[in-house]
Amino acid sequence: MQTSQQHRNTAIHMLHHQPMKKIDPYSSPHFQILENSVCPDTGSQGKNVSFQTDKEEFFTLESTPVNDGFIACDSPSAISGLSNRSPFSPQGSHSYSSDHHHHHFSDTTSGSPVSGCSGVDDGNDLKYKLRELEVSLLGPESDIVDSHYCCYKSDMPRWSEKEIAEMIPKLNLKNVLIHCAHAISEEDMYTAANCMEVLGHMVSVSGEPMQRLGAYMLEGLKARLEKSGSMIYKTLKCEVPTSEELMTYMSILYQICPYWKFAYLSSNVIIRQALLNESRVHIIDFQIAQGSQWIPLIQDLACQPGGPPLIRITGVDDTQSNHARGGGLHIVGKRLSEVAAKYNVPFQFNAAAMSGCEVDLENLRIQPGEAIAVTFPYVLHHMPDESVSTENHRDRLLRLVRSLSPKVMTLVEQESNTNTSSFYSRFVESVDYYTAMFESIDAGCARDNTQRINAEMHCVARDIVNMIACEDAERVERHELLGKWRSRLMMDGFTPCPFGPAGIGEIRNLLKDNYDENYRVEEVNGALYLGWKKRALVTSSAWRCAY
Repeated sequence: MQTSQQHRNTAIHMLHHQPMKKIDPYSSPHFQILENSVCPDTGSQGKNVSFQTDKEEFFTLESTPVNDGFIACDSPSAISGLSNRSPFSPQGSHSYSSDHHHHHFSDTTSGSPVSGCSGVDDGNDLKYKLRELEVSLLGPESDIVDSHYCCYKSDMPRWSEKEIAEMIPKLNLKNVLIHCAHAISEEDMYTAANCMEVLGHMVSVSGEPMQRLGAYMLEGLKARLEKSGSMIYKTLKCEVPTSEELMTYMSILYQICPYWKFAYLSSNVIIRQALLNESRVHIIDFQIAQGSQWIPLIQDLACQPGGPPLIRITGVDDTQSNHARGGGLHIVGKRLSEVAAKYNVPFQFNAAAMSGCEVDLENLRIQPGEAIAVTFPYVLHHMPDESVSTENHRDRLLRLVRSLSPKVMTLVEQESNTNTSSFYSRFVESVDYYTAMFESIDAGCARDNTQRINAEMHCVARDIVNMIACEDAERVERHELLGKWRSRLMMDGFTPCPFGPAGIGEIRNLLKDNYDENYRVEEVNGALYLGWKKRALVTSSAWRCAY
């Protein structure tokens, strides 16, 4: 039993990563991007990141302290202290004939390569190679005992590093990951353990995009195989980052990828149009984070004909944002109040320090005569729907918003189909989705940059592991395609509010001036799709009351 247990632990816990190239840490204690900003205090990213000293009273995504050290972890995925939302937190034909299929971008960019993340081999070659490996190392008649827990027979031979090194060049990492997930879905734990043994030698948190993604997906597979369930974030141990460190990691991804700026800019464009010339406005943000996204809107409304309106902002908080900014919503309220005072805008801030699932009408403090705008930035997919709970907070919140008769509601979400999918289906979907995302991250920052490695660990990996390892209420990453969101919203009394040409132009200028040419944006049926090469990753849509 002791030997069998040793084999089991070896097979399941063999997640090695290649040594990272040593680089000099940043010497500057603070940084900001030195490119033209999207708004006065919001930095934007060009092809590379530049750094300079800049000290602020508190930290935002635009300006945060940089941690010089690399957090050492027992495992490369470093899950226990990770952010509970992706920075994108965070996926078809061009005609988009069915909203329940992925939207693929038309190939209109000259010379734009086709992403390697679309399409999966049939697996026959992989199965043959794995069988070759099994036969050569274990013998054609080897049998398995206690296979449910991945225990080998005590006399079963182990393969050497040399044998693994000879096999790996014949295998495709993406296919091995998918084959492993399929084995787990079929409860073929022997094959799963074999795959995980091989995968441990193929992944690296400092390697190519697929190797980095593979490291985190392997952690998810390992956690699922161990049936960690609610213990997942405790069993995958790593030092919890300080608030300054976490804000730094979030800021790095905010600067090198356009996903959050796309969300904020697209929402501001349509909200600005809807609230123009109103005397009293109330913006309800269901994930206020640092609040910086509202500074350009305050500036715009300050210049409207007839003078600025009274602006009220209700910010719904989450524990991770609280930790990252080093304090509660009073920090956000203080900063926005100072900005409003600078532009002579009457301003009030309403702090709703609670999860979105807990928000009720009384928390919003609605006042008569307000023009209301509501925004859900990468957050509504965290609200459980009818497939998870009879309470169905997703629809409850939408009905609550509908009862407010808002001028506009904006929704930004990942374009991926993982909500009600089976484990294997959503694993394949996640491989495709996050391959494109990791490729896009790679284009904005040096591969051996330890800050980028930390950013992926603490801001992306947790989402991936949660999606792979958890089920039922424990799985909070439940993305939907825009077509499904559209059906849900229309049933709850909303109708689409198309983005105008001016708004689309602002988004395209943001990408053109600051990001890699492989980012694409398209308008389809009034909504905006942002993607990498041919894969749509994020959608932004706006809605108004249908009646």
